[in-house]
Amino acid sequence: MVSLKTKWFSKWAKKYHISDGHFLDVIEDMKQNLSSVSLGSGLFKVRVASLDGGKSSGYRTIIVYRENDRAVIVYGFTKKEKDNLDKSELKSFKKMSKDILNLTEKEMKIAIKNEVFLEIGDANER
Repeated sequence: MVSLKTKWFSKWAKKYHISDGHFLDVIEDMKQNLSSVSLGSGLFKVRVASLDGGKSSGYRTIIVYRENDRAVIVYGFTKKEKDNLDKSELKSFKKMSKDILNLTEKEMKIAIKNEVFLEIGDANER
């Protein structure tokens, strides 16, 4: 399984000093249905503990996920910024999720090569 993030998300995570290792743990938790909510269309909202607190006051991430295939973290926000996605955001993310999940393996490799997606744990991102 490949674990990826968008460029936007990578910048957001750097702003909050959250390491790739932390997100690999988040993806593992999500695989076990811990701290995650299915939003439909392969889209999940996953709670992430803040560095100085717990999950309830921490971050929220939006992850496109297909079991044993791919996990792509596309968005993040703090609990202080907003409680949840609004209807139009959810609709847009569901469309994005379908598009990402419909990418072939070859298309995914091209997207990674062109840095549309970055590998989580890539040495350049640590």
